[in-house]
Amino acid sequence: MLRTFRIGGIHPPENKLSAGKKITPLALPQQAIIPLGQHIGAPAQAVVKKGDLVKAGTLLGKSGGFVSAHIHSSVSGKVNKVDNAIDASGYARPAVYIDVDGDEWEETIDCSETLKRECTLSPQEIIEKITEAGIVGLGGATFPTQVKLTPPTGYRAEILIINGVECEPYLTSDHALMMEKGEQVLTGVTILMKAIGVTKAVMGIENNKPDAIVYLKDLAKKYPNIEIMPLKVQYPQGGEKQLIDAVIRRQVKSGALPISVGAVVQNVGTAYAVYEAVQKNKPLVERVVTVTGKGVTNPSNFLARIGTPIRNLIEAAGGIPENTGKIIGGGPMMGKALVNTEIPVTKGSSGILILSRKESVRKPIYDCIRCAKCVTVCPMGLNPTLLMNATEFTQWEIAEKNYIVDCIECGSCSFTCAANRPLLDYIRLGKGKVTGIIRARKS
Repeated sequence: MLRTFRIGGIHPPENKLSAGKKITPLALPQQAIIPLGQHIGAPAQAVVKKGDLVKAGTLLGKSGGFVSAHIHSSVSGKVNKVDNAIDASGYARPAVYIDVDGDEWEETIDCSETLKRECTLSPQEIIEKITEAGIVGLGGATFPTQVKLTPPTGYRAEILIINGVECEPYLTSDHALMMEKGEQVLTGVTILMKAIGVTKAVMGIENNKPDAIVYLKDLAKKYPNIEIMPLKVQYPQGGEKQLIDAVIRRQVKSGALPISVGAVVQNVGTAYAVYEAVQKNKPLVERVVTVTGKGVTNPSNFLARIGTPIRNLIEAAGGIPENTGKIIGGGPMMGKALVNTEIPVTKGSSGILILSRKESVRKPIYDCIRCAKCVTVCPMGLNPTLLMNATEFTQWEIAEKNYIVDCIECGSCSFTCAANRPLLDYIRLGKGKVTGIIRARKS
């Protein structure tokens, strides 16, 4: 019997329209807009100015603190300006604008396709390379990878868990990466194992990707300490706490980190980026992005440079359908509507989903009927309707006592609500407010 996590969960329509599509390198943009804050934590501080000449791989911004990440140029050309740009959340954030001229890379970067398996670096040297390359979690959370690889005092990693779940409907970028760069991904896994000092790694893959499971199991015969574990399809299994429960049957307590149960979780895209950083001296300057939707002419998986306007990706997939109602950055469950198509691809851009007008319209909202479906499906064991009400009536003490900050914002509650109530919308607001209150109290 296939494993899955034990609390809550749903199975929305998968709609993996771009499954089986090869990764297609996208043409370079005329101008790249590279945000300085593409990660959780402090934004990077610009180290270039207008008029500077840069190459692909040139450092543009230095990390702004312990929880932060370097930012590099993904293109070669001239810095047009350092100015604000609208990000995926609709806010103006600092970014570096680069007018593209050719495709020249820093000389230290190995751009060849030659596989390099052996890594002779020490754990500390590996972490330093990952830090210099600006690697962050590519599953969507964008947590700086070097921080995860440096556990707090008193904690020790026992197992590395690799997230190949890709449970979000529509998205297939991780699936495509596993099929086309499997050897590099597994080499990246061995490097991560060495960095945190563990002898065991498990890669969880949902069984709606049978080709990836078969392919990676065959490759893993050369990597005896890496297990490929098929998992039951269950959303949101890509969440760290849910994946840990599914793989090693340990549950992370409220407010605790995965390392508290001996686990370090990394996405398959992160493992590939680590391989390129450590073995090829290549910073994180490009990633695979799914462009999809039921009305999209050619749903695809593109290898896009960071800073490329999403308009370029949509055009490469056949353009915006006439009946488009909304464009989502990410998948339908956790993604957010984008304000325009000039927003650039960032390290956290896993997908672009185009919804029709019919799909975009919210259904009429009714009074809660106390059916408790939202409670049943919540993977964190919360009471979403209680948390929505607490937020609506600004009852922050009630919201905090009922663990609103534990919400992973998966949207399972809103998806299953028989009354079409915007549960997640309110919980997001309340979570932000309560988090601010807690921080103010601690300071």
